Amino acid sequence: MTHDSAVPFTPTADDLNQAHMEFERNEPRSLFYKAAIELVGLALEQKTKLTVAEAIAVLLQTWNASYYRFRKFTDEHFCDIESLWRTHRDVLEGFRARDICGLSDSDQPLATATFGEFARLLGPVGGAKALHLLAPGFFPLWDNRIAARGYQLPLGSGRPSTDSYWRFMLKVQAQCQQIRWSEVTAPHGRLKALDEYNYIKYTWSQRQRTAG
Repeated sequence: MTHDSAVPFTPTADDLNQAHMEFERNEPRSLFYKAAIELVGLALEQKTKLTVAEAIAVLLQTWNASYYRFRKFTDEHFCDIESLWRTHRDVLEGFRARDICGLSDSDQPLATATFGEFARLLGPVGGAKALHLLAPGFFPLWDNRIAARGYQLPLGSGRPSTDSYWRFMLKVQAQCQQIRWSEVTAPHGRLKALDEYNYIKYTWSQRQRTAG
C-alpha cells in the first residue's frame, strides 16, 4: 500500500497511557463514549430496547452538540440514521470485525463511499463518530482541528472530502503499525487511544493556552 509521505508523529505507548489518564481527568464527556460504545454493541446484538440509531445518538447529541445547535434531533432524523445503518449493514458488519492495521487499497472504494453517505446525513465529524461506533477498530474518529494540525490534511471549505478521510485512515494506520500495543493500557482500543492522545495534544492544550 502507498502511504501519504507526511506520516504524523507517532506517540509511544507511554504517551498514549498518559494521554488517557489526562483525558479521563479533564474531559467529563468521556462517560458518553463509554455508554454509546456499549449501547451500540448491545443494540447490534438486539440485547437492548434501544435501536442502533438511538444508541449512536447518545454520542452525537453530546460529542457533536455544535452540529445540532440549529438542527433538531427529530423522529425523522432517528429514522434516517436507522435507515442508513440498515442500508449499509452488511458492509459495516464486515468492517466491524476488522482492525485498521489490515486496511488495504482494495478497501478504499467501499470505505470512502460509506463515509460519504454518513457524512451527508450527519456531517463529516458526526459521520465518522457514527462509523467508529459501528466499527470501532476500523473507522477512526475525525476532528477538523486535529486533522489539519496533527495530520497536515487540507480541509478546503472546512468539510473534508472522502479522499481526505481516506488519507487520514492511511496516516492512522501507519501510526498504529509503529506502536507497541502490548504496552498500552488505555482500555478502549487503538483508535480511541490515538484519538485521546490527539485531543489532549491538539485540542485540550490549545484551550489551556487560550484560558491562560
